[in-house]
Amino acid sequence: MAEPMIRRDVELIARNTFRLPARAELFAEPADPGELDPLRRQFPDGPTLVLGEGSNLVLTADVPGLTLAPAFRGRWLRRERDAVELRLMAGERWHEAVMWSIAEGLGGLENLALIWGHCGAAPIQNIGAYGVELQDFVSAVEVCDWRSGQQRRLSKADCEFAYRDSIFKRWDGPFVVQAIELRLPAHWTPRLGYAGIEAMLETLAPGASLTPARVAAAVIALRQQKLPDPAVLPNVGSFFHNPQVDAGLAAALRADCPSLPMWPQPDGRVKLSAGWLIEQAGCKGLRVGDACVSAQHALVLVNHGTARGADVLSLMHQVQSEVAGRFGVQLSPEPRVLPLPRPATTLRS
Repeated sequence: MAEPMIRRDVELIARNTFRLPARAELFAEPADPGELDPLRRQFPDGPTLVLGEGSNLVLTADVPGLTLAPAFRGRWLRRERDAVELRLMAGERWHEAVMWSIAEGLGGLENLALIWGHCGAAPIQNIGAYGVELQDFVSAVEVCDWRSGQQRRLSKADCEFAYRDSIFKRWDGPFVVQAIELRLPAHWTPRLGYAGIEAMLETLAPGASLTPARVAAAVIALRQQKLPDPAVLPNVGSFFHNPQVDAGLAAALRADCPSLPMWPQPDGRVKLSAGWLIEQAGCKGLRVGDACVSAQHALVLVNHGTARGADVLSLMHQVQSEVAGRFGVQLSPEPRVLPLPRPATTLRS
């Protein structure tokens, strides 16, 4: 197998959905997992950045060393009596894979439609939307441990999934996700509990029979209604995690703010709506250069044209400080920030 071509001084503005300018010192885009071995020999310490669609990334500086953009393509399914197994290579676009599964007559992934990014990034973030998370369907994740070259097949339990989290965020050393394997039920049960789905179903096709394709259409319509399209107004989707606080703070906030959305968690903590906190702290429309808190949804930061990573970080810190000062709640960013930013100042404990 031929060694993958390594390019120098590659512009990354078109490879991140925030459209932030940054350059990769070295850049490789292997088309097959077998091409990783020669790269491993040449770069034993691993790539500085493993890049998918750049839909969960804030670039604040040029990237030294090697940027690796796996372009592994392919998707397969195997039907069993009580389930269907899907295998999706890391370079497949997630939304395209969801729509392919629906076209194959499968249900389960429809609530995760129109999420930007590649399949290889999906388990790292444990992507989720409209009451469904990737972990609900993962059977295995295939990973290359960069330093040893070992191919590891991690089970769902091995992945240690949690809210927007997984073991991959704590992996000791560089790694590359090569493929994910999902198990979908042979008999579909729709998940319609998230606010707005049933109403949108009726709006789009009153009285029509329920199918995965119809649910996907409703989810897509909801996302387009609520969130700015990265292809039109560059962004990375939800910028902050919904914070989880202890029950005492949640009770105090509920007493002061009865309309604050809250969701009790199994561990006793309470999840709060970050978007609500940001909007009530007066941050909607806040702007630093061309980086702005979206007027459409306060949880999204957008690039109105020529924003740079420094503008996004400055805006992020302002939002964090305003929310901390108003509510005593610290927000943490959902996307990966490269390099890591300094901690935001907390105005109130």
